[in-house]
Amino acid sequence: MSMKNKSYWVNWVKKAGIRAVKTIAQAAIAGIGTAAAMGQVDWKYVLSAAVLAGVLSMLTSVAGLPEIEKKR
Repeated sequence: MSMKNKSYWVNWVKKAGIRAVKTIAQAAIAGIGTAAAMGQVDWKYVLSAAVLAGVLSMLTSVAGLPEIEKKR
């Protein structure tokens, strides 16, 4: 793997990771808010939904990240 290619992937992992962390936070906030409105927060549900959202975010990032343009 060339240095140029390696730096692309390092950058991709950083950008995709930032997106995933933001998505996890958003999913957790939504889960807590919904559960609180119903009267009881199920922390296992909130955690599992947030982690699933993070995994889906990473998988979606495989299709492409607008923050990264691969130079040809």
